[in-house]
Amino acid sequence: MAGQRVTSVDVHIGSRIRMRRMMVGMTQEQLGDALGVTFQQLQKYEKGVNGTRGSRLLQLAKALKVPVSYFFEGAPGSSDVPDKVRDDFTSEFLTDRQGLALASAFLLIIDPAARAALLASAQAFATASRASKIKSRAA
Repeated sequence: MAGQRVTSVDVHIGSRIRMRRMMVGMTQEQLGDALGVTFQQLQKYEKGVNGTRGSRLLQLAKALKVPVSYFFEGAPGSSDVPDKVRDDFTSEFLTDRQGLALASAFLLIIDPAARAALLASAQAFATASRASKIKSRAA
């Protein structure tokens, strides 16, 4: 696949590979070993620099314990929803170590009132952070 142009679908599939790898707690080295590739090659798949062939997607699906269709969920052009309207922030959030840790911790909270309190706190932090950023730009 060398010499081919990187597409938004390649980048999307790569982000799904990374997100799932992080969700199951695998390192790039571990997943690379399972696939018989170096961690550098896996990095190229995760960044979408190298497109991922069908046979490799099948290997990835088995190693990460997901159906092959998982990698295409929410891919650009996969629905009538314009690409700009998609929830790209979800993918970005879950490929960040802190975002994934926060999501995992949130799912362990069973008390609805505690979940609501955590959400309110996060929203307050976000509002304060945004206001601080705007204030520093004005200065």
